[in-house]
Amino acid sequence: MNTDDIITTAHEMADAARAAILPHFRTTALTADNKLADGFDPVTVADRDAETAMRAVLARRRPDDAILGEEHGTKPGTSGLTWVLDPIDGTRGFITGTPTWGVLIALSDDTGPIYGLIDQPYIGERFEGGFGRAGLAGPHGDHPLAVSGCTTLAEARLFTTFPEVGTPQDRAGFETIAARAKLTRYGMDCYGYALVALGQADLVIEAGLNAYDIQAPIAVIQAAGGIVTDWSGNPAHPGGRAVAAATETLHAEVLELLKPFT
Repeated sequence: MNTDDIITTAHEMADAARAAILPHFRTTALTADNKLADGFDPVTVADRDAETAMRAVLARRRPDDAILGEEHGTKPGTSGLTWVLDPIDGTRGFITGTPTWGVLIALSDDTGPIYGLIDQPYIGERFEGGFGRAGLAGPHGDHPLAVSGCTTLAEARLFTTFPEVGTPQDRAGFETIAARAKLTRYGMDCYGYALVALGQADLVIEAGLNAYDIQAPIAVIQAAGGIVTDWSGNPAHPGGRAVAAATETLHAEVLELLKPFT
């Protein structure tokens, strides 16, 4: 496995996505289509164009790899490696001007994600994890990623994206944890996971995820020393429910409290 080529390809994809997305951010001309007949799941031209741009990089640099993307589906490959792409994780935030959305790029093998990027184009921050790398590159310089040492829920800073979290049962489980956490913040999209990897937060709990929502965060947080599983302690990379924690001790405390809801 040529890890240097993989890393270069991932950063080239992130650069291409930035170039496709930023002309549309915070513009009055931006409109969003709704993917759902019942509810609201927005998609914009920026989402579609960014994934198209990333796929073009892969077609040129690594045509044998498979692709799983949110907007343009799957492409089979022969290398045993799959790129998992979410061109804009947090489109609701994107269309309302908040800078918590991001570009998610993960590379997976048959064990799950082995490398990932969380890129926030507007802020200019890029979080990287895998192949011995765990770092943040941004306008304030380059910094290593390392999770906090938080070991107790009573001291934990908790993030999730939606207050309702998922199903009523999912919400009940989340509220059980939130009632015991030091503080809870909402609406963070993928940026919440990045902040766990940076040591600024300690815990993310979510549900109703797709593979492309969680695989890049898994790679980045694990590279920073954290742990990500589903609510039962199993691998989270297929999607569904996820717990991302700074330490194994904190993770174990949370999973014990979630047992009645799994």
